[in-house]
Amino acid sequence: MAVELVENKLKNPLPVHLVGRDGLEAAGLSPSIVAWARANGFSGEAGRTLAVPGENGALGGAMFGLGDGEGALGLGALSKTLPEGDWHFASAPAEPELAAIALALGGYVFTRYGKKPGKALRFELPAGVDAQRVRRIADGVFLTRDLINTPTNDMGPDDLERAVRALAGTHKAEVSVIKGDDLLTQNFPMIHAVGRASSGAPRLIDMTWGQQGAPKVTLVGKGVCFDTGGLDIKPSSGMVLMKKDMGGAANVLGLASMIMAAGLKVRLRVLIPAVENSIAGNAFRPGDVLASRKGISVEIGNTDAEGRLVLGDALALADEEEPRLLVDMATLTGAARVALGPDLPPFYTDDEALASELAAASLAVEDPLWRMPLWRPYDAKLSSKIADINNVTTDGFAGSITAALFLKRFVEKTASWAHFDIFAWNPADRPYGPAGGEAQGIRALERIISMRHG
Repeated sequence: MAVELVENKLKNPLPVHLVGRDGLEAAGLSPSIVAWARANGFSGEAGRTLAVPGENGALGGAMFGLGDGEGALGLGALSKTLPEGDWHFASAPAEPELAAIALALGGYVFTRYGKKPGKALRFELPAGVDAQRVRRIADGVFLTRDLINTPTNDMGPDDLERAVRALAGTHKAEVSVIKGDDLLTQNFPMIHAVGRASSGAPRLIDMTWGQQGAPKVTLVGKGVCFDTGGLDIKPSSGMVLMKKDMGGAANVLGLASMIMAAGLKVRLRVLIPAVENSIAGNAFRPGDVLASRKGISVEIGNTDAEGRLVLGDALALADEEEPRLLVDMATLTGAARVALGPDLPPFYTDDEALASELAAASLAVEDPLWRMPLWRPYDAKLSSKIADINNVTTDGFAGSITAALFLKRFVEKTASWAHFDIFAWNPADRPYGPAGGEAQGIRALERIISMRHG
């Protein structure tokens, strides 16, 4: 963790004074600090850090602008803007735990390919904050970001499997893998079809952890390690970020890390169909009809709608166990980005209680989510003249909704299911993380699962 969060009292840490917009007088600052702020045009605007001089020209601390209450995650900017050294909050933030999480997340740097680590900062945790919880949440987010940021030459299906095995080894989880043509003999035909054109064999990775008999929580993540679009090939501009098409897998692994590190009382299962949607003579084609584990025949209207195919087989397997909670996460549709942008992932569920919990948790931990409808009349848009269903619609409308409706066909027995259509990427630097791979929705899900099974 680039920013070291310290539980014990530090010796002579410098203070960070939190100031709301136009709130210098209300912040309890000394007249000299107020005068310094005014001389430097500082009025508490959101995200601005101003160093405060001390005696004999030494650094005396800093002020940070809270603006009009944009949220605790904005404090992550301190991890980039504070000078190196030891720090503490001069007065407790409104949301102490979120403030600590923000500091941790804001200090993230992806260093695998030579980028230098960030500043050496130590920050005294606010009173009452559970340091272990903050660390395991940050570790889960960092795992997610690292996996997404790694390019496909180092994060193909083989590498993704190794990452799962490494996580499983840390927490004494069990891993089994169905790979290559064994997918056909064990009835996962859509996973096989999508991945068979790649030099990296397609596979279904299955990780389990926790006591037998505990409530079953199953996470399914789209693990398309690169997506050319298949024979319906993407333009070059559409491939630039396709290393992140395994962002669903990365996010469920980050969530699994949080759950296992906390020792939650669940029987956890993580299913990742890991494939590369490549182009070769044996690639699946537009117009093909694929069998599925569920017994539903699927006409291929577009080979670039491959994520729902691999998820369909994995969800069918998950549903056979009837888990207490079934969650799938996927970088599934551009339509979700058009509707809600990169920062606000939609989720879909018929479980009203779960929907309410997700809405509340999203606000509580500042992990944005927005519920979208499983609008049944649109189900007809997926009709096929020769198969049970088509993998795309013909009119191009409501793409995220119809993708969710496609997936719902493969979840029949599980009472509580939610689908998350995530972007898994920051297009620009945020206070809580740099441009690049991002965890979305998993801190909200962690809150719900830990409250249910802590």
